[in-house]
Amino acid sequence: MRITRAGLAFAVLALPFAAAQAEVPDAIAAPGEALVAAIHAEGAQVYECKADTSGKLVWQFREPVATLLLDGKTVGRHYAGPNWEMTDGSAVVGKVAGRAPGASAGDIPLLKLEVTARRGNGQLSGVTTIQRLNTKGGAADGPCERAGMFLNAPYSADYVFYSKKS
Repeated sequence: MRITRAGLAFAVLALPFAAAQAEVPDAIAAPGEALVAAIHAEGAQVYECKADTSGKLVWQFREPVATLLLDGKTVGRHYAGPNWEMTDGSAVVGKVAGRAPGASAGDIPLLKLEVTARRGNGQLSGVTTIQRLNTKGGAADGPCERAGMFLNAPYSADYVFYSKKS
């Protein structure tokens, strides 16, 4: 059996995620699903200053903008939809199916997302579930003083992609 560098890197990354699965809150667990990939993201959560139903100006989430990284190399991007798109041409769109609090008030929540659409052939083509874990930062902070203002809140997270077991 030939072990490739990418296969070895994936195996090394997958071990901590497999061990961490036992610590994932029930609200975002993916029991019975097979690990496809675990990829780190660095970027920003973008917010827009808008009036809420009472007319008060508040930061409202608009979109994520992040680079997907594996071994320090760019392997894709994460953007509005929410979409995850790999350099191999495969992409998925997700919808929130569960959430749990981040480690601190400044960290965006942990999420479980169901894949609602996919395109292309590649690493993400069979993905059915995504978890957002290990979030750092990304929560809106500071005054929202004028409608139409934008706020970029830097964040990092690990996205774990799963497929249904055959």
